[in-house]
Amino acid sequence: MSAAPSPLPPTDRLVDVEDGYRVWTRSLGGEAPDAAPPLLILHGGPGVPHDYLENLEALASPRQRVVFYDQLGCGKSDRPDEPGRWQVPRFVAEIDRVRAALGLDRVVLLGQSWGGMLAIEYMLGRPAGVAGLILSNTTPSAPLFEREARRLLTLLPAEVQETIRRCEAEHAFFSAEYQAAMMVYYARHVVRVQPMPDFVQRSFLGVGQPYFVMWGKSEFNVTGNLRDWDRTARLGEIAGPVLLISGEHDESTPLVNQVLQDGIRGADWRLMPGCSHFCHVEAPGPYRALVLEFLGKVSSR
Repeated sequence: MSAAPSPLPPTDRLVDVEDGYRVWTRSLGGEAPDAAPPLLILHGGPGVPHDYLENLEALASPRQRVVFYDQLGCGKSDRPDEPGRWQVPRFVAEIDRVRAALGLDRVVLLGQSWGGMLAIEYMLGRPAGVAGLILSNTTPSAPLFEREARRLLTLLPAEVQETIRRCEAEHAFFSAEYQAAMMVYYARHVVRVQPMPDFVQRSFLGVGQPYFVMWGKSEFNVTGNLRDWDRTARLGEIAGPVLLISGEHDESTPLVNQVLQDGIRGADWRLMPGCSHFCHVEAPGPYRALVLEFLGKVSSR
């Protein structure tokens, strides 16, 4: 009995987006003649490079192509110092440019955190060729997300809460005190694997300008141009197979995911016990199993 063929090495490519700028992409697997629809992964942030999702490369196989890219403004893509550029419509248009350049005519989208918000926005434009949608650790509403994050803050030790309140009142967001207090929240509700794996640390060290322009100074302090973003009322416009994934301790709380499930007809929600915002890091095997199960269902349709 012959062994299954190994996936070919990854293919990296720069894709032109707008105004002479380019984004970095990586494709793995999918070389089999009977390959399933490719999986295009949208990273979070905005402006947090794809590195923290690197272990999802294990989803690739000869039958399954997996595509990553760094959105403009972070990672290995061009990083213009242009705060006015960082608006939702340009990131939506970027998805179409990446799909066209890489021949992703039929595709499954996986959006994690901000990537899920971006996927929601993209789907509301009724794009052709999207065979399925995975919304992982995300939200349909920035105000709802912030309210829930602020509620989670009240569960932190009193001294940590006081440090956060004082530093925010003093606008001392980049002080060592604020950063240390913020990491207490992160260790509970963002990534519970401590110390963080190298591929996750690389993303945190490489946060780009879009995060501060679009989101704010921290996960629970939404002051950027996404602060009023809310697509709750339009979730019913999203059709097709949809998988929701979130963690028990996720800042994308069960309340947030209940709103998603109630709004998207037929959405299948899987809550991962013991996990937070980075389920794919904290329980990589079970997370990949959920994704592969969904991809199998989409491919057989």
